[in-house]
Amino acid sequence: MPAATRGGPPKPRRPRAEAPASPSKGRPAPRGARPAAKLHAAKGVGLSPAVALTVAGAALGLGLVVMLATGHRAERIGMSMVHGVDNSFASAGFKLKTVHIRGASSTAQADILKASGLYLDQPTLGMDLNGVRARVQGVGWVKDAKVVRMLPDTVLIAVEERPALAVWQNQGRMKVIDSEGRVISEADPARFPQLPLVVGQGADQAAGLILPAVASRPRLRDRLEALVRVDDRRWDLRLKDGSLIQLPAIDEESALIQLDQLDQRQRILDMGFARIDLRDPEMVAVRPRDAALPGQPAAGGA
Repeated sequence: MPAATRGGPPKPRRPRAEAPASPSKGRPAPRGARPAAKLHAAKGVGLSPAVALTVAGAALGLGLVVMLATGHRAERIGMSMVHGVDNSFASAGFKLKTVHIRGASSTAQADILKASGLYLDQPTLGMDLNGVRARVQGVGWVKDAKVVRMLPDTVLIAVEERPALAVWQNQGRMKVIDSEGRVISEADPARFPQLPLVVGQGADQAAGLILPAVASRPRLRDRLEALVRVDDRRWDLRLKDGSLIQLPAIDEESALIQLDQLDQRQRILDMGFARIDLRDPEMVAVRPRDAALPGQPAAGGA
C-alpha cells in the first residue's frame, strides 16, 4: 500500500516562508465534491472570479434550502456540501498561495504566521477569518489584528504590534514586557540586550511611567544598568559604575530634575558616589564609596 494512503490522510507540513503547507494534499475528495469535474472544465475555458463567486453563492443557497428541508440531517448534509463546494473552487484556483503580514516586526512575523493556522493550498472561500483573527490576537506581540481575504489566493494579516519596552527580572525569571506591563511570551529576553532592565515585584506595571523619563536624559540613560523596584512603591536606579540613585515614592520627575541640575553644575554622575539619595525634596544626600556604613567604625578608627 502506498505511504500516502496508509493510516488516513497525511499530516500537515510545517509552515514556511509566507504561507505554510496544506494538510489536505493527497486527501480523497469528500462525497459532496462531484462538481469538481465541472469546475475543472470551467477553469479550462477561463472561469472568472466573479462567475465563480456567483456559482458558489448559488450552491450555498441550494445547500441552505436542503438544510431547511431535511431537519436534523441538515447539518451533516450542509457541511458536506460546503466542504465539497469549497474544495471544488480550490481546484479552480481559490486556494491560499500567499500570506502578507503588515505592521509586524520581522521578529514577530514568524510567531504570527504560526499562530494563524493558515497553510498552503488551503481553500480561501470557506476560510474562517474570525478564527484566524482570534488566534493571531492571542500572540503576545499583537495588540489588535485584522484579517482580509484577497481572492483568489491571498490573505492579508494587518496587526498593531505591542512594542517591547523592557526586560523584566523577577524571582530569577526574565521576561520581555510592553509599555502596559504585559508579558510578550514569545520574545526571548536574550535577543533584546538593548532594552533596559527592570527588577522586582511590580516593576512590570510601573516601568511604563519611569522609563520615558529616564530615556529623555541621555547622561543618565547611558549610565543605567537597571531600575530596581523597592517594596513596589519606588525606584532605585543602579548605574553601571555601581552607584545607586534613590528616587522618592512620589513626584519622581521633580527628583530627576533636581539630579539634572546637580549634574549640569557639578557633573555629579561622574563623581562615582556609592549613593545619591533624592528621597527628600529639600536635601540631596550623597555617600562616597569609601564612607563607613551607619553603625560601622570608620577605617582606621578606634
